[in-house]
Amino acid sequence: MILLNNLRGGEFALNCELIETITENPDTTIQLVNGRIHIVQESMKDVIDKVVAYHQKIYQNKFGSVGKED
Repeated sequence: MILLNNLRGGEFALNCELIETITENPDTTIQLVNGRIHIVQESMKDVIDKVVAYHQKIYQNKFGSVGKED
C-alpha cells in the first residue's frame, strides 16, 4: 500500500498492485484494474517513485537475508 492525497487533501492508502494506468492531464489520474479511478495531488513521477519504493521494501524484506548464514 502507498499513501496518497486526494484533491481535497484527504490521505488514503492505495493497493499499488491494482494500478493499471497513471496519467497526468493536468491532474494525476490513477485507473485500477477493477475500473475504479482515483485523482490525486501527487505527480505521476511521485506515484511511480512511491510504487518503486514499496516494491523495493517488499523484496528487501523477502530476500534481504538470502545467502547470509545464521
